[in-house]
Amino acid sequence: MSPTNIIAAKHLPDEPVAARSDRPKNHLRLLSYNIQVAVASTRLRHYLTQSWKHILPHQQSLGNLNRIADITRNFDIVALQEVDSGSLRSQFVNQVQYLAEKCEFPFWYYQTNRNLGKFAQACNGLLTHIKPTSIHEHKLPGLIPGRGVIEVRYGQNPHPIVILLAHLALGKRARLMQIGFIAELANQFEHVVLMGDLNCQPHSQEIRTLVSNTNFVPPFEQEETFPSWRPSKKLDYILVTPELELKNVQVLNHVVSDHLPVAVDIVLPKDVHLIG
Repeated sequence: MSPTNIIAAKHLPDEPVAARSDRPKNHLRLLSYNIQVAVASTRLRHYLTQSWKHILPHQQSLGNLNRIADITRNFDIVALQEVDSGSLRSQFVNQVQYLAEKCEFPFWYYQTNRNLGKFAQACNGLLTHIKPTSIHEHKLPGLIPGRGVIEVRYGQNPHPIVILLAHLALGKRARLMQIGFIAELANQFEHVVLMGDLNCQPHSQEIRTLVSNTNFVPPFEQEETFPSWRPSKKLDYILVTPELELKNVQVLNHVVSDHLPVAVDIVLPKDVHLIG
């Protein structure tokens, strides 16, 4: 199945999407959020007392998704990590689809990376008000299978904007392998955004390797995102190549997951023309 057909199968309306009236045409509002499958870990003890919620359904999951929807609805493009695409623990709700419909995102997509049947469907997710021209899935290398990156292209050649959505491994050795893969992918394009939970800090070898082997602008070292109730580590990023101007870089105080969401506005180059 081609990427175009996959997009068509997963968007809501048949008509083109009108440009959003609350932003200039050359601006995009981006959000990256590890939502921890709508398990509201807001204290250290919750990793123990609420660990069962990662396996079994719980009554708060839809309420937590609605709280997440309150913030995601305000953005043009949203990258989601630790989402469930429909299993027992999510009450068989595809959480990407739920948020898309709740927030009226006309286009959405998910990449299932760890399929445990009816017990868990771990995935990365995309919510977008802008129509992509193509979407491609890539499996990331690693010591344990189950990580991936979604490549989303907007606008027409020869100068599309390419957004990479990723959630990297917990182990450093695997992350370095995955950083190498992402660097090769990013270097194929001029205008690139990398969004996601990279599971490492700005001064780490992984981030230094990524920046030295690509055109990504080094990240800000402040603005910690984890744990959400007392942030002390920056694990979540929106990185851009130099032609994409960053504005309003923020970590939002939205304590539902154990991660805080990262938000930015970017100004697009004149040679990038989006659809819708």
